[in-house]
Amino acid sequence: MFPKTSLTSLIVGVFLLYVLHTCWVMYGIVYTKPCEKPKSDSCILPHLAGKPRLQLSVYTALRPNADGGHSLIHREEEFDVNTRFERLVNVSLPKKTRKNGTLYAMVFLHQAGVTPWQDPHQVHLVTQLTTYMLPKPPEISLITGQDDPQKPDQQKQSSDSEMDRPVSHWRSRLTVNVVSENFLFDREALPGDVHRYMRVYQNGKKMIYLPLLFVDELSNRVKDLMEINSSSTELPLTISYDSIALGKLRFWIHMQDAVYSLQQFGFTEKDADEIKGIFVDTNLYFLALTFFVAAFHLLFDFLAFKNDISFWKHKKSMVGMSSKAVLWRCFSTIVIFLYLLDEQTSLLVLVPAGIGSLIEVWKVKKAFKIHVVWRGLTPTFLFGKLDESERRTEEYDTLAMKYLSYLLYPLCIGGAVYALVFVKYKSWYSWIINSLVNGVYAFGFLFMLPQLFVNYKLKSVAHLPWKAFMYKAFNTFIDDVFAFIITMPTSHRLACFRDDVVFLVYLYQRWLYPVDKTRVNEYGVSYDEKPKGKSHKD
Repeated sequence: MFPKTSLTSLIVGVFLLYVLHTCWVMYGIVYTKPCEKPKSDSCILPHLAGKPRLQLSVYTALRPNADGGHSLIHREEEFDVNTRFERLVNVSLPKKTRKNGTLYAMVFLHQAGVTPWQDPHQVHLVTQLTTYMLPKPPEISLITGQDDPQKPDQQKQSSDSEMDRPVSHWRSRLTVNVVSENFLFDREALPGDVHRYMRVYQNGKKMIYLPLLFVDELSNRVKDLMEINSSSTELPLTISYDSIALGKLRFWIHMQDAVYSLQQFGFTEKDADEIKGIFVDTNLYFLALTFFVAAFHLLFDFLAFKNDISFWKHKKSMVGMSSKAVLWRCFSTIVIFLYLLDEQTSLLVLVPAGIGSLIEVWKVKKAFKIHVVWRGLTPTFLFGKLDESERRTEEYDTLAMKYLSYLLYPLCIGGAVYALVFVKYKSWYSWIINSLVNGVYAFGFLFMLPQLFVNYKLKSVAHLPWKAFMYKAFNTFIDDVFAFIITMPTSHRLACFRDDVVFLVYLYQRWLYPVDKTRVNEYGVSYDEKPKGKSHKD
């Protein structure tokens, strides 16, 4: 009755609907419908249209409601909404803050010449200047045992084994924004995200809204945090101001709420910082491009995963496949997972890496025909036998690995020894994991070469999972683009380009060894295989 639809077509259709729905939601966020009749009473007029003389004042307090006193740390007397500025001030820390306490900043925008408490039309926001994080574990030289020079308080803290207790950290940046455009809001269509930042007053029959003041929490990055100890009597604070468009303000409010929601669900400050970096380090246009490219990256990842699982599920013979490459891929994914775990990486990266490691272990089981037999609580591993064609492939694979080991092992050992002498680590385990992962990143692409050697010896590429391979190739090129513009370790950036060379060689072999339709494919089936039966004459 209904035409048969493949799972891939269904996934692509759902993906396109998701992209269109996201575009519609984003359009609703950045576009605000203005009041169509400016002279009617249904419009909310801007206070900034009268060009008032304003002043920006920043105070510190131990409590968000300023109970217990407050201190003025900066006053911008000649404040212009459209003029960007940046001021560096030194903030005196109260004794309670130095003893693992908190400190708040109160940002006021008010009439010039008077204090904020004397201006009935002032607007203000309260934000934290401190946050709690676990201190970074000290790193030492594993040979000499020497660590970095520390302050006495930090040495005392380390000796008291308080590394598991959250410590107050100083946020060294305070970013303030004000909407500079004189936008007319419609009282009947006021956006909910703007409503909580809006203060209005009545002027005759007209309703006036005060300047929209916003404190950018997304600009507070982990790399800018400074640990507070008892000797920190003063710390620097950079106060940055810039005007902001209404559409960007609404978008920033939604993103800030999203990050806050993740923290309520158990995400740490470091996890949230990974998401903040996506929004802070890029402009809105590039952010939109990032979303679309990342969405296609996710689609190709899923399709590659689907085809890869399907390929290995039906795989019965390892003819033409490098078992050493499969084993290495499993080892490398496990090493990368342990490295991410040791670095306390975000769960957004850690969970997919862990799932990928389990899948690679399953592939090794299929490649080496491993069967697990349980005798009580003791497992027994049985390995299947290879046929003649698989033995020939295994000989080529072993020969390729023999030549490769002459280059690979000295490089990895030399790199590990160099790191042991000149680089400081938290522990021996950390050194081992870092040495292994550096070997994976730097020389991991060399383990793709045995498969190229097997293809050359067999003069065939029909045994490769080309659908999954092409999806992964698309993602490789996407990774190449983002390697230039996204902050990442240098080793990981170089790893994005290492697969390109091997992929081009694979394409050359694909052209050099065209697929023979009479050859057995990856599922053990020939395209031109004729049905078996008794021959007869007409």
